[in-house]
Amino acid sequence: MKGSPIRPPVAISLCILFAVAFAIVATAIVRNMIGGFDRAIIDAVQGWEAPRLTSLMQVFTAIGGTKVVMLLIVAVTAFLLLGLRARGQAYFFFFATIGTGVLNQIVKFIFKRARPEFHRLAEAVGYSFPSGHTMMSFSLYALFTYLLWGHIRSTVGRVILVIFSFFMFGMIAVSRIYLGVHYPSDILGGVFASAFWLTLSALLFEQFQMQRKRSLVQQ
Repeated sequence: MKGSPIRPPVAISLCILFAVAFAIVATAIVRNMIGGFDRAIIDAVQGWEAPRLTSLMQVFTAIGGTKVVMLLIVAVTAFLLLGLRARGQAYFFFFATIGTGVLNQIVKFIFKRARPEFHRLAEAVGYSFPSGHTMMSFSLYALFTYLLWGHIRSTVGRVILVIFSFFMFGMIAVSRIYLGVHYPSDILGGVFASAFWLTLSALLFEQFQMQRKRSLVQQ
């Protein structure tokens, strides 16, 4: 992607860092070493419980749900493709976000962690680790920021973009803990898994783009 700040050595280092961080969280879960951490945060977050806040959290968890996320993926892809005429970025965004969902299901099947049963304020099916809402929203809003950054020239615009993306991801992630359908370690693992995948995807896509340009020049 033109103007991308990610260089191969940096991307590889980040991939290793995120993979190690995910492995640490996963190992702590498998060995039952993270229960105190999870319970302390769950108790703190659910201590905020109030009717209006519960309704707000249900809205954010719905925004991070499969149907809304798929609509947003299609909308952002179309905007990049038709509005900004950035075909390469559109393809990258679409396949990276869809790949996040595939990775999430694979990892969930490997660990098969049951969801918490402390205090449920919403219903959820499937395995708990890592959080699908977290992985998909992290990918969606991180890529949204990453790809639009170069199209926004003003500092104010870029600050608004970062704040918006961080706020949306943060609220969706916290809503899953508040509603009692995920452990905090599910959220943490989801962030590291998604960050690993996005960094790897960006690296591979950029290498593909560079190779494609070389091939066109040589023709």
